[in-house]
Amino acid sequence: MRLFIGTSVLTILSLTLLFFNPFFQTNGIYDDEQQGLNEQIVIKFSHVVAENTPKGLAAQKFAELASQKTNGKVKVDVFPNAVLYSDEEEMDALMQGDVQMIAPTYSNLTDFMPEWQVLDLPFIFRNHDDVERVFTGPVGNHLLKLLEEKNIKGMAFWSNGFKQMISNEKSLVHLEDFQGQTFRIMPSPVIEEQFQLFGGHPIPVPFPEVYQELETHRVDGLENTISNIFSKRFYQVQHYLTLSNHGYLGYAVLMNKPFWDQLPRPIQRQLSEAMEETTVWILKQSKHMNEQQFEWLKKQSQLEITILPEKEKQKWMEQMKPVYDRYRQRFGNQLLQEIHPPQ
Repeated sequence: MRLFIGTSVLTILSLTLLFFNPFFQTNGIYDDEQQGLNEQIVIKFSHVVAENTPKGLAAQKFAELASQKTNGKVKVDVFPNAVLYSDEEEMDALMQGDVQMIAPTYSNLTDFMPEWQVLDLPFIFRNHDDVERVFTGPVGNHLLKLLEEKNIKGMAFWSNGFKQMISNEKSLVHLEDFQGQTFRIMPSPVIEEQFQLFGGHPIPVPFPEVYQELETHRVDGLENTISNIFSKRFYQVQHYLTLSNHGYLGYAVLMNKPFWDQLPRPIQRQLSEAMEETTVWILKQSKHMNEQQFEWLKKQSQLEITILPEKEKQKWMEQMKPVYDRYRQRFGNQLLQEIHPPQ
């Protein structure tokens, strides 16, 4: 009897240890890729623009796809409109792990990653096909890979749209129209030099403060996309819009690398798939939004709209050649040739 009881206790103890062993999985075989899959993973995604902008919509789309593809194991909490951090604070928050994801404009990263200045060069993108090829191709992958040196995981490039010129003083068509005006810019050396070459006075202003700076006439104008001009209602405090397509506004979607590295590999794959689908979706969605909202501005706003004539566009390009020369001197010609291969 005592032998039976002792054997039973040992058997129960053995089964208990086996059942609660973290290395126990289905069929008795441990798969380290499955570790942690029973716990919900929460990702805080902070950005500085409104929900109804291309970036805001893309963040929501990614959150939905991440939940679907992981069967609810990943929950992405999106915090728009700089409710957590401003565009000046969000990189530090990411590096410190206070948030897991951000999507700053790539222009805001050019001091941090100087080679990225190539994306800010004026007229570097001729059309939407150029944007898609660069953002989703070898050039984009190379630029994102550089972030690993900074302990950041580069997930993707998201699109907003081509930048236009807007001013409260006069229509910006001829080079002399820029003389003496003060322009809000993102903190990019390329963008700063662009306005200086035009005779303007560029000053960096955080995005959430732009409307007030325009309303109080502390700045006279800026460059931005139709979707941002529309969503932030800059058209209410500006009078002149020049459709110039002289630059492109895009975002780098970044994740805290230590956080990414500790995710189970199946989760990494599923999040990568969600990001790829979101990137393809926003490329099309942002183009449609800018076109649709431009039609609204033409019909409903008080803006005086001018399309930059080809003759003036050539003058703008000639005036901005020194920006290209300085980029080549510092970084060479390889990325430029990859973006625009020799014919």
